[in-house]
Amino acid sequence: MTTKPRFKVSALLLGMAMLHTGAAHAAADLFFSEYVEGSSNNKALEIYNGTSADVDLGAYEVQMYFNGSSSAGVTLNLSGTLAAGDVYVIAHSSADPAILAQADLTSGGGFFNGDDAIVLLKGGAAVDSIGQIGVDPGSEWGAGDVSTANNTMRRKSDVESGDSDPYDAYDPTLQWDGYANDTFDGLGSYGDGPTDPGGEPGEIGECGDPATLISAIQGDGASSPLNGQQVVLEAVVTADLQGADEQKGFFVQEEDADQDGNDKTSEGVLVYADASVLDVSVGQKVRVLGTVTEYHDLTEVNAVQAIKVCGGDNRVTPAQVSLPLDSADALEKVEGMLVTSAQPWTVNEVYNLGRYGEVLLGNGRRYIPTHLATPGEEAAAVAAANVLNQLVLDDGSTKQNPAVIPFPAPELSALNTLRVGDKVNELTGVISYSFSVYRMYPTVTPAFVAENPRTDAPATTGAGNLKVASFNVLNFFNGDGQGGGFPTARGASTAEELERQAAKTVAALLAMDADVVGLMEIENDGYGADSAIQDLVNRLNAAGGNYAIVNPGLSSLGGDAIAVGMIYKADKVTPAGAAKTLSSYPFDDFNRQPLAQTFSLNDNDGKLTVVVNHFKSKGCTNAEGDNQDQGDGQGCYNAKRSEAAVALADWLASDPTGAEDADVLIIGDLNAYAKEDPITALQAQGYHNMPAELIGDEAYSYVFSGETGYLDHALASASLAPQVVGVSEWHINGDEPKVLDYNVEFKTDAQVLSLYSPDAYRSSDHDPVIVEISLDGVKEEVKGDFDGDGDVDGRDLLMLLKQLFRPVNDDNRQYDLNEDGRISFLDVFAFLRLL
Repeated sequence: MTTKPRFKVSALLLGMAMLHTGAAHAAADLFFSEYVEGSSNNKALEIYNGTSADVDLGAYEVQMYFNGSSSAGVTLNLSGTLAAGDVYVIAHSSADPAILAQADLTSGGGFFNGDDAIVLLKGGAAVDSIGQIGVDPGSEWGAGDVSTANNTMRRKSDVESGDSDPYDAYDPTLQWDGYANDTFDGLGSYGDGPTDPGGEPGEIGECGDPATLISAIQGDGASSPLNGQQVVLEAVVTADLQGADEQKGFFVQEEDADQDGNDKTSEGVLVYADASVLDVSVGQKVRVLGTVTEYHDLTEVNAVQAIKVCGGDNRVTPAQVSLPLDSADALEKVEGMLVTSAQPWTVNEVYNLGRYGEVLLGNGRRYIPTHLATPGEEAAAVAAANVLNQLVLDDGSTKQNPAVIPFPAPELSALNTLRVGDKVNELTGVISYSFSVYRMYPTVTPAFVAENPRTDAPATTGAGNLKVASFNVLNFFNGDGQGGGFPTARGASTAEELERQAAKTVAALLAMDADVVGLMEIENDGYGADSAIQDLVNRLNAAGGNYAIVNPGLSSLGGDAIAVGMIYKADKVTPAGAAKTLSSYPFDDFNRQPLAQTFSLNDNDGKLTVVVNHFKSKGCTNAEGDNQDQGDGQGCYNAKRSEAAVALADWLASDPTGAEDADVLIIGDLNAYAKEDPITALQAQGYHNMPAELIGDEAYSYVFSGETGYLDHALASASLAPQVVGVSEWHINGDEPKVLDYNVEFKTDAQVLSLYSPDAYRSSDHDPVIVEISLDGVKEEVKGDFDGDGDVDGRDLLMLLKQLFRPVNDDNRQYDLNEDGRISFLDVFAFLRLL
């Protein structure tokens, strides 16, 4: 069974910790071993004791220096004893549960960002540091993955001491390795896992001699009752993962006849022994002498002294599992066991497929709680149900970014993808537990079924006379616009990557074939010949498009690195007046400035105002007061996004473009799901949530942490809503593995080719939204049609008679049909001639 202790590794494991870190000598003092600066509040520090003795933490503290300050903004005092070879984790109290599961100290106050210095002190003297006190680097120290912003960094294995001068220049590449944003799978240990530290010799005995049952090793409680004791077990090998890049062990299970029949006790366990001890095979019955250990909440047998093979071609009956689970720890009773399921399993997440070989499965597609439910208790109930409806399918490899990604068989490629929504109808494998989640290592290759196939183009209706699209282009930066200037602040790192990114973006936009496109996350470098948006339009037009940019006449749209933008087909629509933006609060910070443009449809002169937006993200950096996470499912800065929604509606009500037409379409990444406050605020102002009305709960454009919803919106004004004849979301990005994008980092030369195709798939992380509109043209004024119904009839005569003999003014001038300055029977005679 698993256990949930907080200090995780005993002094017994010092030797193996030194082996795994590659250190040749014991460290002189503690030092930072891992740094996590991820999205939202996913922030953590790991401190490693590489000395040869336990360390009293009472003399230690961690200080954080914000925004180049020379004075500490936060001081965290450590306490307790840190065993030799163990680590101590400090985390933000609102971090991801996987981080909090490893945390020894949490804090909900101010926490570091990428431009803040951090110092570990002992008795007031610095023993290690990250960054440089008194220096504000702008956004980060370092660059790319090896930087202090939006990355995880792990200390190189040959580091034996910290950087004790927090005032010297700081280059993280000297002592750290970098990993992608929100990588925290290694947090809680500085090394690969447990190794054999030796131990007192024991007697393994002969095959068939009495042995300890695995059910007794696992026990029926939260931890093994035999933890730390040497045992002899005899059981059948169910999974062989002894490879150097695997789990360095194998799973065994009691023969059916030796199982105790107690549903609370597992009959399987991991034996941590690689092939150097004995190379075993599935089906062999083996006798093992080793020590029971609780390693990071997983019960296993390690410190293996001996293994004997007692026969081959043995089989055990796999246990049955299904989702949803009865409780969060329901799989604990089958931890280490061979299991099977004939239940259809739906792929819910493939984000980590390329890097870690992980696929998150569920019983059907799981949705973001606030996509379906009102924030608060209702959303919390959906979140709780989602927790019980998940299992990680793991390839069993410990190697990151492997040369062969095994799912789907024979291996992942740009043309052999695995998408969220695909299914596997039968699974067989062993259940393990690591990094705070239960996972299955398959023993039979999963046969995935493409239930959610790709489509060559959006599934639009073909109706209407105007198509408007919203597309987040995920940091489309073009260097200096002349082939150089790389790397830039975001996006492509090289000119080669830009070409790969641009090919995908252009393919997506051409297939959408929209008449007006709102863009998010385009580089905010103006509208000149070398700008990113002009570069994109040039590429589109070279490939057969006919687009022009909407230029608001500014050098940039706000002060962020990214901005919204808009392009249009000049042969379909014509801008009516100048583009407008709003730079006042709450669009002066965090929320990007909106961009509004009124268009006239060339065919019938009908008018439509399109406004593209990108509201503040849910990340919690610098969040204070109402902008902190309120625990209702809406994340940080919900108040700021809600203010933006209200301000946007008020601004549009003032007719900023001078359209004198009520048809308005709000599009863009509002960073709020369907039931969240910013969306309901816009609905309260009369706007219609068109994906919700025309697609329903199955609408989505984004997948996050194995849950689906949409941040990309299309909200129509009351007058426009009846003219909207179709809404479609083209699922080219959110459902696809991240590794299929344009990036070349962490890929072999072969993968740079095999995992890439110049098509629309994984051109971004958001799916585009396409709105089809049957836009009304300008109606010709019909003289005498006072009620505006298009004809002259008795109702119009009654309206005229009510105005007889009244003074003529601007409100009733239309009733003076003969234009003599009076409303009289002469006008009635003129009206009758119109019938």
